[in-house]
Amino acid sequence: MLEPIGDRVIVKVKEEEEKTVGGIVLASNAKEKPTEGEVVAVGNGAYAENGEKLPMTVKKGDVVLYDKYSGTNVKYEGEKYLVLHERDILAIVK
Repeated sequence: MLEPIGDRVIVKVKEEEEKTVGGIVLASNAKEKPTEGEVVAVGNGAYAENGEKLPMTVKKGDVVLYDKYSGTNVKYEGEKYLVLHERDILAIVK
């Protein structure tokens, strides 16, 4: 498995529906870019300017909302993931 470094988080992206409520199949370029996913790995955290280690807010298993155009898409062992900084996470879905 991938192990993020620093304040990075690896998220398994929740895929958007292929069809609308009315049953219309959407082309891949017409779908909204996903902004929700499940955290699968969390880094050790960043360090403040004074050298103090900052704890991570999210943990493995959290479902999160993140900034639409943040992170880097990676494919690992046939699965699609997004690697992003914790600061790009907007909220934890409870």
